[in-house]
Amino acid sequence: MEEKQIERKHIEEKQAPYVSGMAILILTILLEALSAFLLIWAVGGTVFGLFFGVVPILWLPVAICWALGTYLVLGLHILKPNEAYAFTIFGKYYGSIKEAGFYYVNTFAFPAKLHSEDTGFTITSGGATIWKPAQRKVSLKATTLNNDKQKINDQLGNPIEIGIVVIWRVVNTAKAVFNVDNYNQFLSTQCDSALRNIVRMYPYDIHNHDGAEDTDELSLRGSSREIAEQIRTEIQDKVEVAGLEVMEARITHLAYSPEIAAAMLQRQQASAIIDARALIVRGAVSMVDQALKELSENNIVELDNERKAAMVSNLLVVLCGNKDPQPIVNSGSLY
Repeated sequence: MEEKQIERKHIEEKQAPYVSGMAILILTILLEALSAFLLIWAVGGTVFGLFFGVVPILWLPVAICWALGTYLVLGLHILKPNEAYAFTIFGKYYGSIKEAGFYYVNTFAFPAKLHSEDTGFTITSGGATIWKPAQRKVSLKATTLNNDKQKINDQLGNPIEIGIVVIWRVVNTAKAVFNVDNYNQFLSTQCDSALRNIVRMYPYDIHNHDGAEDTDELSLRGSSREIAEQIRTEIQDKVEVAGLEVMEARITHLAYSPEIAAAMLQRQQASAIIDARALIVRGAVSMVDQALKELSENNIVELDNERKAAMVSNLLVVLCGNKDPQPIVNSGSLY
């Protein structure tokens, strides 16, 4: 059966037409002042108005000036730095404004809500329902997302706990508002998914047959920067549709799950002991070899094979022992 591909129409960001808000504000003040002046003239019945008989006619310009001033003032918007609006007009995307300032946009163009679930109402602790405006400004600031720690199986099947922190920001307001329902939740879900996809590809640790860590291959503990960059790249690919930029991703927590933590600690301790013992033995053998060579070269003492074996045995016991050696004075002969 052929897999059907669903075409998704993604909205691209564009600049919304606007004019200076200060000029429109001055015009609105003049219109409202004119409306008030005409209203006083009509209601007060001045001598000039009664003489010419135009008082009833003044009600029409009063209504026009007041309505026009109200229409213009409803299109005024203020944006602070790192804030943006995505406007819609009659259900269609009208454009976005991302620069700080005071603007006038078509009054019929309304800023779109960021989340469809934002109804504009909230419930207080006392049980009373109060009205709260729906959030419409898009923040362009860098934001930190710190997801909860997750339990994931690594490449070897060992359960581990890992947590990441992601620094992100909105770069395309149209995609963030219209392509996804809630870009915060969308990002959080994609972070969890990308984290699972990447972590299960690598083991927690990599050791070779000597017990030393193999630096040629990647591991979660030994290659945290490389793994974090892969996680960031995968998250970025997934949230591109939402108009988000993932600036940085870092691993904040990495540990074995509690059910295997004790066993893995014993394994690490055993590996450390083996590494330490191997280093001690290599050093002891080198020291014994150097001692025998210097005794022979300087003609200090002539040792046959049996005495050399006894000396090697004693030196290795002294150099490789966990405790300080107890000296024994031999006043006789070895034979």
